[in-house]
Amino acid sequence: MKRIFKALAFLTALSLPVSAQDFQKGFAAANAGDFATALKEWKPLAETGDVAAQYNLGIMYDNGEGVPQDDKEAVKWYRLAAEQGLTEAQYNLGNTYRKGRDVPQDYAEALKWFRLAADQGDAIAQYNLGNMYDNGEGVPQDYKEAVKWYRLAADQGYADAQYNLGYMYHYGEGVPQDYKEAVKWYRIAADQGYANAQHNLGYMYHNGQGVRQDNVMAHMWYNIAAANGQTKAGEWRDERAGLMTQSDIFKAQAKARECMSSGYEKCGY
Repeated sequence: MKRIFKALAFLTALSLPVSAQDFQKGFAAANAGDFATALKEWKPLAETGDVAAQYNLGIMYDNGEGVPQDDKEAVKWYRLAAEQGLTEAQYNLGNTYRKGRDVPQDYAEALKWFRLAADQGDAIAQYNLGNMYDNGEGVPQDYKEAVKWYRLAADQGYADAQYNLGYMYHYGEGVPQDYKEAVKWYRIAADQGYANAQHNLGYMYHNGQGVRQDNVMAHMWYNIAAANGQTKAGEWRDERAGLMTQSDIFKAQAKARECMSSGYEKCGY
């Protein structure tokens, strides 16, 4: 699964002490839904170079909060903050160029801004950079480079990257095929509630890849993935059920309930 979206909240104050009080007034107003006051407090700060205010104005124009939605204005403010090194703004600017939102779609620009944020340790920028190498967007397709960036994001706990890293090991893309390593990363993402990883973990138990073949565990993970909206998991769950005794089906269903109710702490490992 290749996902590129990120939801970002308003930044807290990065302002200089002389402007921090005004920034905090805007921040409190925005959190209360009073975007007119937030705009009044933040715009003068942004115009004098306050990076957090610039970024937050970008968010407001991006979302149409207190101002008419305006992608061009959002890009303007994101760029000013990005040029000061703010990782969130660099990521958002990269994402804007990748999707071509009111700017010409430009993978080279997207890569530039994602890399700047990724080099500062931003996990979602690292994931998106991996995604672009994985798909050959603006660069020659390079699975090894994709694995490098996925791993950096996965090590920070980013479930999308954990899933993709598991997929790379599963199918031997950029790394030697290694079912046990695939299971490891699928499991880490599955334990965060990531439905596609849960589905693929069921598939590994289904086929005995990296784990002992186990229809009960396969049914359990397919069932959990289906409950979390994975579209194919229900079909695979029912296919497994046709090969199982009623007692084993009840056992798998009980395991699924326990796994989900425990917040993925008790999943039969």
